Amino acid sequence: MLHATAASIHAQAMAVLTAWGMPEDMARTTADIMVETDLTGIDSHGISMLPSYEELYRKGQLRVAARPRVLREHGATALLSGEDGLGHPVSVQAMNLAVDLAADHGVGVVGVVNSHHFGAAGAYARIASRRGMIGLVTSSTRGVIMVPTGAAEPVLGTNPIAFSAPARRNRDVVLDMATTTVAGNKVRVMGLKGKDIPPGWVLDEKGDAVTDPARANAYVFQEKLGGISPLGGTGLMGSHKGYGLALLAHILGGTLVGASFSPIRNRTQKGDAPNNIGHFFLALAPGVFRDEADFANDLDDAIDVLHAAQPADPAQPVLIPGEPEEIERAHREQHGVPITPALEAQLRDVARGANAPFLLEPADG
Repeated sequence: MLHATAASIHAQAMAVLTAWGMPEDMARTTADIMVETDLTGIDSHGISMLPSYEELYRKGQLRVAARPRVLREHGATALLSGEDGLGHPVSVQAMNLAVDLAADHGVGVVGVVNSHHFGAAGAYARIASRRGMIGLVTSSTRGVIMVPTGAAEPVLGTNPIAFSAPARRNRDVVLDMATTTVAGNKVRVMGLKGKDIPPGWVLDEKGDAVTDPARANAYVFQEKLGGISPLGGTGLMGSHKGYGLALLAHILGGTLVGASFSPIRNRTQKGDAPNNIGHFFLALAPGVFRDEADFANDLDDAIDVLHAAQPADPAQPVLIPGEPEEIERAHREQHGVPITPALEAQLRDVARGANAPFLLEPADG
């Protein structure tokens, strides 16, 4: 397996995006987020998304050359349009604007409409905490895979929520989560390995758990009924909470900003019509409530207590949200980002189709 350097991943994304017509500064921003995502171990949302973006580009749904623009501004709030481009540039602009507004008003809230997939939500939450703010991010989605509690068919998507808070002595707290129990690709991988699906990952049309890998993959990828469960798995394990969080994420990241709702959009969307995904970004200045240093110190104290909790496995200390990703970042910066042979082949095809060079290089030289 190729373990690619972060620099070569950045160069590869830049080469393809600019070949498609994305302005260089916007391509650089997009590549920055892709690399950030890959380094933190979220392989499903980084450079591996290029083949999916190519499909949108070829269909005419993705307007890569379009620049985001401000639609509305009012006090501590703003609404931006992604102009049907990739979600990364407009989302970086939106979160930075939210932080700027929070610096003036104590809180900044920025919505985004007319966007596409933006990668990992946590990348934008980190922008806030790195600038000393609390950050909150939600987004609507393109896919429809989540079966709401009590339903027989999928209606919602993964609908991510990300949150960050700045510490001082410790790493920042960064929560980045889907509101489904598991990603669809994990069900696919379990099926390829012939392993039983953990109870609660996949539900049938009666709301019962499906553990047979063949049946589970059929429910997720082929059947109209059944699908991935909300966070929590089954009703007895609190799936209504994941369902509620997914709806919350869509209301803020979709309904509030005027983005589409996938089940409705899919009924009428034509081949070249953009997805109109929406995002929501909030930045909050701790200093409007108390001294910023006192906030950071108290957060550090809380983190210290969590770190000191007795682990169930002595070899696995208790971590806070965001730490596993930072540990993975340190490893991948040294050893490279794993690129499977299948993904490498896909990226070569994307580069070839864009008349761009293939630039991924192994970390070991």
